[in-house]
Amino acid sequence: MTVILNVEPKNYSAAARAILEDLGEVREGPLTRAALLDALSDVDVLIVRLAHQIDAEVLDAAPRLRAIVSATTGLDHIDLQAAEARGVAVLSLRGETEFLRSIPATAEHTWALLLALVRHIPQAFASVLAGEWDRDRFKGHDLAGKRLGILGLGRIGEKIARYGRVFGMQVAAYDPYRADWPDGVARRATMADLLADSEVLSVHVPLNASTVRLLGADELRQLPRGALLVNTARGQVLDEAALLDALESGHLGGAALDVLWNERSGAAESPLAAYARAHDNLLITPHIGGATYESMAATEIFMARKLRRFLQGGS
Repeated sequence: MTVILNVEPKNYSAAARAILEDLGEVREGPLTRAALLDALSDVDVLIVRLAHQIDAEVLDAAPRLRAIVSATTGLDHIDLQAAEARGVAVLSLRGETEFLRSIPATAEHTWALLLALVRHIPQAFASVLAGEWDRDRFKGHDLAGKRLGILGLGRIGEKIARYGRVFGMQVAAYDPYRADWPDGVARRATMADLLADSEVLSVHVPLNASTVRLLGADELRQLPRGALLVNTARGQVLDEAALLDALESGHLGGAALDVLWNERSGAAESPLAAYARAHDNLLITPHIGGATYESMAATEIFMARKLRRFLQGGS
């Protein structure tokens, strides 16, 4: 019998679980790293989210493993080379463009972060909870009329472009891999052109060898003074030391991040988290962009069906 281990089952879709139970014996966590290593000896399928780094050590502990299932597009939490070397298939949402266009969670969270940043919502709420009522202290900024730059015009970036237009912003984007182009979005020829004209920059590029530290000190200096940056892609596309310098110097007016470089180990102790504790112009959320009940249920059901096709011999 096929043994399926779901290592992060909290709030897992009941419909997706029912599909898995038709495929074999389903075991569930949550598991610590040590417990995960101990549990893998007879596991055929491993279902993960983002809490664990699935590396060579994990794969070596799973001699029967046939597939890793991750309802994500980013796969930096899985050692793809080690999986390939061991003949383990990695099933994910990468490349599932048509389906992913129906998933709004990350785009909505991106916009929520931007609104929270420009209107000081977390700080204003904390002030009210503390018994205060200081309206003038939390005066914010309009988005209407601002220049929104979108770095990466894929399915999330395109949603952000639509949101920006609805809010009355001037929208531009840079994406060298996109042939067609949506109406109402100015096309920038280079990333430098986009950065120089973006009062708000929203980052939506995939993580790969060419995008690690895509935004470093030189690139951040190209943004107008006082610009805002929102990153819900992956932490590694942004040089965090350069971001901290840009915030401390005042060159950047603020930033909102849903992702960090070290988010699976010690994110709360990072220099950015320390800065955020003492300053109001940096917001950090714990990689919850895709974490809505509706979107996660839809992706879990989609991936369970994809696993079924794989186990039945499909591609």
